[in-house]
Amino acid sequence: QVELVESGGGLVQPGGSLRLSCAASGNIFRFNGMRWYRQAPGKQRELVAQRTRDGITNYADSVKGRFTISRDVAQNTVYLQMNSLKPEDTAVYTCNADDSLDSYWGQGTQVTVSS
Repeated sequence: QVELVESGGGLVQPGGSLRLSCAASGNIFRFNGMRWYRQAPGKQRELVAQRTRDGITNYADSVKGRFTISRDVAQNTVYLQMNSLKPEDTAVYTCNADDSLDSYWGQGTQVTVSS
């Protein structure tokens, strides 16, 4: 059973930074890709960033140049570095990963950008 556990959310002022972590139970090389999604109240879930096993990254237009997805293989962890945060970045951020068997989700972590 694969488990994904997010951490690092919280309250930050506009212009601030946060780093989210997604720790996987097992070697992250098993996954075809790992992703961060977010969902704000009353809005659809949005793909924010993804990284393939081969290291290819993609970002939503709304976060390009501000967010960076990275991984630490030794720690079986994927990170989302978020800089220059805006109030519209407020959402629950959830980690996702998929392998040949299934797609896996974390429980989510709240990010609130407010003064």
